[in-house]
Order: sequence, then C-alpha cells, then structure tokens
Amino acid sequence: MKIRNSTQKLAVAALFAALTCVATMVIKIPSPLKGYLNLGDCVVLNAGWMLSPLYGFLAAGIGSAIADVFSGYAVYAPATLLIKGLMALSAFYIHRILCKRINSPISRLISGLIAELIMVLGYYVFEGFMYGFTASLVNVPANAVQGAAGLILGFVLVKILEKTKITFN
Repeated sequence: MKIRNSTQKLAVAALFAALTCVATMVIKIPSPLKGYLNLGDCVVLNAGWMLSPLYGFLAAGIGSAIADVFSGYAVYAPATLLIKGLMALSAFYIHRILCKRINSPISRLISGLIAELIMVLGYYVFEGFMYGFTASLVNVPANAVQGAAGLILGFVLVKILEKTKITFN
C-alpha cells in the first residue's frame, strides 16, 4: 500500500513524531551537561529514511523537541528541533543519492553515520554556546554512544517497517 494523499502523509508524520517522542522519553540516561541519552534517534533515522524530506524533518524535529519539553529540558527544544530535523533530512538525501550507487543497507549505514555526526556536532556547538566549548566536550562521547545505539536500532526498526510493504514517500 502506498501512502499518497497529504492527509495520509500528515497522519503518518504525526505518528512518527509521537513515536520519536515516546522513544526519546522511555529511557533517559542523564549526561554530564544536563542533557540525556535516549533511544529516539532510531525513529529519527527512520523518519528520514521512510518519509519525504519535509515530513521527515518535521516528524523527527517536533517529536524530539516535544520530548525535551515534556522531560524538563525545554532549553534544548529549539536546538533539538533543528538538529533532529537536520538528521532526518540528511538521512533522506544521503540515502537517496547513495542508494543509486550502492546497496540499500550500506547507503543507510553511511547516511545514518552522517546524520549521527550532525547530532553529535550540533549538540556540541549548542552546548558550547551554553557552557563553553571545552566543557561541552564532555558530552561528545555520550552523544556518540547514543548515535551508535540509534543507528543499530534504526536498522532493526527499518527492516521491521519495510516488511509491512507500506511506502511512505
């Protein structure tokens, strides 16, 4: 089944946003500079891989930002909206470009790695302005661990979703 009209696409994007929010909030491990590690990146990557660029950006960004607000990290919400949205956007475009040259799993791996690099660098820069760039280095390893977990779980989730034979973009 192919999701075609804008109402269906909006509903699917809203579901991805809700999934992102829940996955982000289910497990929260505090990181050194008042942030937290979570599992939301696996859904963020899937939003990028499976939705159109606009809907993927919005689902990933809004779902993650809402999780920050609900979890008491509202100061992070604007940065999270942008960072997670850019993760989904880069996952979409890089996967789309590479998929023409190499097989899908490898293109997903590369696009996911780049998306997670955007996350690590994005939070480093954001926290650098908040706490100082030297101090914000302390969260880089924690964010890298979160990125690795998000990439691994994202692969598992995309395989499950692909078996449904529903295409979203």
